[in-house]
Amino acid sequence: MKSPVSLCTGVTYDRASIQRWLDGGNNTCPATMQILQNKDFIPNRTLQRLIEIWSDSVRRRASVESAELAAPTRDEIADAIDRVKVEKEERFDREVLAKILRFARESDDNRGFLAGKDDFIDFKTTSAAKLLIVQEAVKILSMIRSKISDRRRFSNLVLNNGRDRLTTIVYFYKTGNVELKIDCAGLLEFIAVDSESKVSIAERDGLVVELMKSISRDSDSSLIEATLSCLIAISSPRRVKLNLIREKLIKDLTKLLTDPTTASVSVTEKCLKLLESLASTKEGRSEICGGDGECLKTVVRKLMKVSTAATEHAVTVLWSVSYLFKEEKALEAVTSTNGVTKILLLLQSNCTPAVRRMLTDLLKVFKVNSRSCLSAYDTKTTHIMPF
Repeated sequence: MKSPVSLCTGVTYDRASIQRWLDGGNNTCPATMQILQNKDFIPNRTLQRLIEIWSDSVRRRASVESAELAAPTRDEIADAIDRVKVEKEERFDREVLAKILRFARESDDNRGFLAGKDDFIDFKTTSAAKLLIVQEAVKILSMIRSKISDRRRFSNLVLNNGRDRLTTIVYFYKTGNVELKIDCAGLLEFIAVDSESKVSIAERDGLVVELMKSISRDSDSSLIEATLSCLIAISSPRRVKLNLIREKLIKDLTKLLTDPTTASVSVTEKCLKLLESLASTKEGRSEICGGDGECLKTVVRKLMKVSTAATEHAVTVLWSVSYLFKEEKALEAVTSTNGVTKILLLLQSNCTPAVRRMLTDLLKVFKVNSRSCLSAYDTKTTHIMPF
C-alpha cells in the first residue's frame, strides 16, 4: 500500500487498487461484498504514517546491508588485519574474517595483497564455538595460496610455529563438506614442500585413510581431483609410498582408471602419475603386477588413449616394471593387451627423447622374449621397425 484510503464500510484499501475496482463498474466493497452507499474515499492518516515509517526503515536497512556486502578497500582490510593481530582475545572475529573473505573473492589483485599478510590467521583452537570462524580462515588461505611466493615460509608457518594448524586442517578435511575438503586438500598440497613436511602431513591423524575415502567412485569429481593432487604432493618420500601401498592405493587407482564415470583426462593423468611414483618401490611394483595383472593391463590400455601426459606416465610405469626392474609378470600383462604394438606405434610418434629412450628399452625386453611374447598377437597391424 502506498496511499491507504477507507470506504464507507470501514475497510481500508490502496487508493489505486480500489479505484480500478470501482472504475470497472463494481459498486460493492471487495472484502465484505456490501453495496456501497457512496464511493467517497477517506484517507487513513494513521496507516499512511506507519507505511512511511516502515518504508524508511527498509531503505536504511538495505543501504547498510549493501555497504556491508560491498568489497572492502585495501585500507579497510589492512585495518582489519591489524585488529586481528592486536586483539588477542578476539583473534577469530567472524565479522573481520568475513570481510577479508569478501575482499579475497573480489579480484586476483586482492588475493595477491592478502598473500603478503598470510600470518594473521591462527588455528590455535578447535573449540566448538570457534570452528565456523576457523573455517572462514581456511577458505581465505585456500584462495590466496597460489599468490604466496615463499611456499617454504608458509609451510613452516603452518607446521613448525608451535601452533597446531595442521591438525585443524586435517580435522576439517575429515568433517567438512565437499567444498571445505577441497580447500583443505589444496592447502595440504601447497605446504608439502620437502620430505619432512610430506611425512608430517601423511602421518597425521589418519589423514591417508580419509584421503583414500575421497577417491571412491561415489565422491564428487572435483574432490577426487583435489585429493589426487594432494596424494601426488605427499607421495615422494619412500615411507609415505609404503604407507600408501599398504592402504591399497594401487587397487583404488585401478578402479578409478577403469570406471568411465570417474576417469576424466585430469583424473587419469593424476592416477598414472601416482602409479609412476609407487612403481619406484619393490612393494609398489609387486602390487602393480599382482593378481591377474589388471592394474598393468589398465595402464597399457591408456597408452595413446587419453593425453600426451597420461601416455608418458604410463610408459614410465611400464619401463619401471618391465625394463628397469624386470618383473616377470609384467611381460605377460603387456603382451596380452597388445602392448608391444602400442610401443611400436609410439616410437613412430612425436614423443619426447626421454620417452623414446624408455620405449626403445622396452622393445629390447620384448625382442629378447620375442618367441614367447610376440606369438601372442593376433593382429593385422603392419609393424614398422624404427631401426
